[in-house]
Amino acid sequence: MTLQAAQTQSADSSGETSRNPKALYGGKGTRRITVHDIAGAKERGEKWPMLTAYDAMTASVFDEAGIPVILVGDSMGNCHLGYDTTVPVTLDEVAILSAAVVRGTKRALVVGDLPFGSYQEGPVQALRSATRLVKEAGVGAIKLEGGERSLPQTEMLVQAGIPVMSHLGLTPQSVNTMGYRVQGRADEDAHRLLRDAKAAQDAGAFAVVLELVPAELAAEVTRSLHIPTIGIGAGPHTDAQVLVWTDMAGLTAGRVPRFTKQYANLRQTLGDAAKAFAEDVTGGAFPAEEHTFH
Repeated sequence: MTLQAAQTQSADSSGETSRNPKALYGGKGTRRITVHDIAGAKERGEKWPMLTAYDAMTASVFDEAGIPVILVGDSMGNCHLGYDTTVPVTLDEVAILSAAVVRGTKRALVVGDLPFGSYQEGPVQALRSATRLVKEAGVGAIKLEGGERSLPQTEMLVQAGIPVMSHLGLTPQSVNTMGYRVQGRADEDAHRLLRDAKAAQDAGAFAVVLELVPAELAAEVTRSLHIPTIGIGAGPHTDAQVLVWTDMAGLTAGRVPRFTKQYANLRQTLGDAAKAFAEDVTGGAFPAEEHTFH
């Protein structure tokens, strides 16, 4: 089924179009989105967007904009907490920021990321960490990196009733061993990634993130799975697309990844606002009479 058919857009008397009320983006629903809704989107052939968020205010903006899935990613390490990589991010930090995002949203499915060191010991540690994010932060699902190497953890969480989003391709928590480079270009690596994706699906994952993989491989994985794929630097043929919000909104300083598209320039906007405020203060224009109590 095509995306156009899935959205069942039809012209009304005024010439406007209406979307499928069940659509993840642009739908009529107001309740929390669940993994069952995600599965329905795959069946309809519907593409959908996902963004990261790390605080209640930003999350509320994305929720009001209709973003159906918000990831509290360990990317918080790079773009929110000041770390050089995602590796130092702790479970405490993810729990605190995930709870904030949940409080700032009403409709979006909030996915909490299990950080490095919170699940690698095995299924019991993974269940303990994921349970904390579900109970303390209120997330509706968790994400963890790795395919076959993380299958016991995935199976344990799914059996316990915790939805799991798998993450394959470039897995930033393994940056010290794989670096930042496209994954799956060699035939052997491509076969391994496809095998990992199918294994994650068989273990019960409800979706698979594909990061920094060739578009052709991402398309093959997407065709091979009945669960949705979410691309980031994986070309246009995945079921969904995710971006780190600070990259998407132009808040990130310096060079941004090639696969990122900037939809705003918030860094300049905020900088200009800060300079205008400073000049008003130093010049005596702020606070003015309308900002003053007597």
